[in-house]
Amino acid sequence: MTRSLTLPRPDDWHLHLRDGAMLDGIAPESARHFARAIIMPNLVPPVVTGAQAAAYRDRIRAVAGPDFTPLMTLYLTESTDPADVVAAHRDGIITAVKLYPAGATTNSASGVRDFDRVRGVLDAMAEAGIPLLTHGEVTDPEIDIFDREAVFIDRVLDPIRRATPGLRVVMEHITTSDAIAYVNSQPDGLGATITTHHLVINRNHILVGGIRPHYYCLPVAKRESHRQALVGAATSGDARFFLGTDSAPHADDAKESACGCAGCFTATNTMSILAQVFEDAGALDKLEAFVARNGPGFYRLPVNSATITLEKTDNPVTYPDRIDTGAGPVTVFDPGFPLYWQVAQAG
Repeated sequence: MTRSLTLPRPDDWHLHLRDGAMLDGIAPESARHFARAIIMPNLVPPVVTGAQAAAYRDRIRAVAGPDFTPLMTLYLTESTDPADVVAAHRDGIITAVKLYPAGATTNSASGVRDFDRVRGVLDAMAEAGIPLLTHGEVTDPEIDIFDREAVFIDRVLDPIRRATPGLRVVMEHITTSDAIAYVNSQPDGLGATITTHHLVINRNHILVGGIRPHYYCLPVAKRESHRQALVGAATSGDARFFLGTDSAPHADDAKESACGCAGCFTATNTMSILAQVFEDAGALDKLEAFVARNGPGFYRLPVNSATITLEKTDNPVTYPDRIDTGAGPVTVFDPGFPLYWQVAQAG
């Protein structure tokens, strides 16, 4: 029985760090175990230019330290300047561009409503080799919230990819077997991130026995059959699927309010949770691919030379219930089952 596992230091290909006091409080939680992370640009106001991305990157570096590399993104709007996007990528300021359909999730009001108005940007990105990262949900009020990912694939994503065939795309935080089937149907140019929490929870966890606000996220967790499909994709070793935690901190008073914010904060205990999930699936040998190799392969970056060692314990590992920040306490995601893996070394 495997009791110790040494991997290349993992990367997080979808991470929210916020700004100000919240950034100061939670950035060290990701920097402790991860070497690099794709940083989401949905601040208020959003990060829409190369200059803003560079300034945000510097603020992150000042808090996270020299062993953590933030990979910056721009927030795509209908007024985004294609030349600025290409220049920011050429100068090493950004790694990708993020598409939020307007109103889809936290701080997405500035997102895209008319996709024809961003065709020029997408064409420029395809030519320059800049990946598009999609929040894959439509926002039409007549579409059931549990169907919004599947409808997005048909109405938005597939038409975009057909109209711009050279565009490389990451379907972020996928939640359905529909998304997995779409990725599997495409020969190249398409990847998908899977979060820690979507490998653990289904929609019952949010609603049964009372509303559990710290399990509420967007895209919302789906049926158990979809969760099982996500575990199957993550543990398959398929290079098109890789970790993007979508760790998303909100102060407890914002999560536990009458209109609570969406997001699960998993940065603190993700590696323990993933090791447990992969062991339970009989796939510990595939954990390295999911957290450390598939993402760099898609983004055409080297695998990290530093390593991380996970060790199995005889007694359950404990983590703090919350992280105290200057913006208020942030509850750490509780997987609801004991964890017997911990990070023993990260260098």
